[in-house]
Amino acid sequence: MLHRPWLVRSVQTVGLLAPLLAQADVLSDSRLTLGTRNFYIDRDFKQDNPPRSRVGSWTQGFDLRFVSGYTEGPLQFGLDAEAQYAFRLDGGGGRGDDTIIPYSQSRHEQADDYGRGGATLKMRYSKTELKVGELRPLLPVAIIDDSRQLITTYRGGLIESKEVDGLTLTGGRLTEIGARNSSNYEKLYLQTGSGVRHGSDGMNLAGASYVFTPSITATYFYAQLEDIYQQHYLGITHLADLGDGYALKTDLRYFNNNEDGDALYGNIDNRSYGGMTSLKKSGHRFGVGYQRMLGDSNFPTLGGYVPQPFLVNWSRLGYIKPNEKSWQLRYDYDFAALGVPGLNFMTRYFKGTSIDRGDNLSQAAEQERQLMLSYVVQSGPLKGVGVEAGNVVAKFSHGNDWVENRLITTYTWKFW
Repeated sequence: MLHRPWLVRSVQTVGLLAPLLAQADVLSDSRLTLGTRNFYIDRDFKQDNPPRSRVGSWTQGFDLRFVSGYTEGPLQFGLDAEAQYAFRLDGGGGRGDDTIIPYSQSRHEQADDYGRGGATLKMRYSKTELKVGELRPLLPVAIIDDSRQLITTYRGGLIESKEVDGLTLTGGRLTEIGARNSSNYEKLYLQTGSGVRHGSDGMNLAGASYVFTPSITATYFYAQLEDIYQQHYLGITHLADLGDGYALKTDLRYFNNNEDGDALYGNIDNRSYGGMTSLKKSGHRFGVGYQRMLGDSNFPTLGGYVPQPFLVNWSRLGYIKPNEKSWQLRYDYDFAALGVPGLNFMTRYFKGTSIDRGDNLSQAAEQERQLMLSYVVQSGPLKGVGVEAGNVVAKFSHGNDWVENRLITTYTWKFW
């Protein structure tokens, strides 16, 4: 039998807190779910003599989550626990690092399986909640990656308060990250092409979001990744009802990034601004976006392939290179308008230009076309089963073009 330290630690943690789980309210208001995901991905590099001809994998993943209720009293307690596990279904473990399955550089092969788990102690008073342990934040300065197999998780503490109507205050400290392609937790670091890692002692963060009116929301966040960077984020969302079934949504987003403390990755000089507006009518949604990077550095992203979807232009490519200008056109259609609920289509086109490669080199450009079709069964014995198929074509003026295909099947079992 294989020894899996992550599973042992998860069981031990839950066992130590078993007396808390014995509370009636904790269990009566709890829920237990098992998410399953079958994931096939293939990325084929098209240029002459690329470093790798193709990468990819076929995996089956599981995400078991227990979310408790709370004890009685003014100061309430609860406990959440989770365990993630995935195994490789294909036999070709030597195809290369697809950034999904852990990859051994010494053996040049993908792992057969991997997993991760943990628990979260939570406390609540009035409309303020504190969580300590394993976390899945959805914040502009720290976010999960749910685009592959295992989901990114963090360790640390977060507090969220909604004592004032319309105002959400958030603060916390994150000390470790469990990346989407890893069974282990490690210190937070930056994603770089060199692969060099300098771990930070932790990320301190604070932010506020306020709903000024039903149509206007503003958000500000600050993060300090100790001895690596400081980051400011400002976002404004506006919703407009144009009448006759038309609705307009506009997002404006700004980031400011610079080095912090010992500057383990050197000077960081990056600012970005972007805007995205989408017009919706019945099942149709049309969108256009523009984004500009300013400064001599890439936009800093967390190591472990953590995405930054709070940037206006973020897809398979990041559009985060020095001085890059990028724009996108997007179209979505919800087939519920034609009487087929659960069926959705999306296509996007991105183009990034004016990329500064330094050293008096010519500017670079990149572009991406994406197609995605998804369906969730609405009734019958297969109700809740989701299927998603996607195709991406990426082209570069200086680099290896590639074509990526994905096929994903999902289902979540709800035990109670």
